[in-house]
Amino acid sequence: MIDIGLTKIALIGVVALVVIGPEKLPRVARLAGTLFGRAQRYMSQVKAEVGREIELDELRKMQQEMRDAASEVQQDLEETGRTIHAAVSEAADAALEVSPFGAPTPERLAEKARNFRKKKLLRSSAIPSWYKRQSGHRTRVVSAAARVAKYRPASAGGKSSAFFH
Repeated sequence: MIDIGLTKIALIGVVALVVIGPEKLPRVARLAGTLFGRAQRYMSQVKAEVGREIELDELRKMQQEMRDAASEVQQDLEETGRTIHAAVSEAADAALEVSPFGAPTPERLAEKARNFRKKKLLRSSAIPSWYKRQSGHRTRVVSAAARVAKYRPASAGGKSSAFFH
């Protein structure tokens, strides 16, 4: 910046008073102040614009870094997914090779369902119901509240004495 001290400003003022004259000096000083203010505003606008451009460049760099990091993470996830998929398919292939039955077919599944129904029928009808009652097998599901009500001793009564008299 220009180094202007108080003595230099006083010297410029005296020269301006002599050259311009006392009548025109206030208008010239007002005009100089207005021009100086405009110049200061213009310089501050230029500084602000440069600062915004610098921030915008930094944000663009940061955005590019984030995109690069995101693409790296996506590539790592895809690679991990492919590795896991390959391992699972290898394990499935190995399991199918070891299994004597191979992959389940619709015919095998239907046969298994028929066998299940036959086994269930045998479980439920192979033992007579009188034997089930005698040995304690449940033939019907009863809730806990129903069992308490059924097996409650007669002395306890069915109702609470505090509410019903």
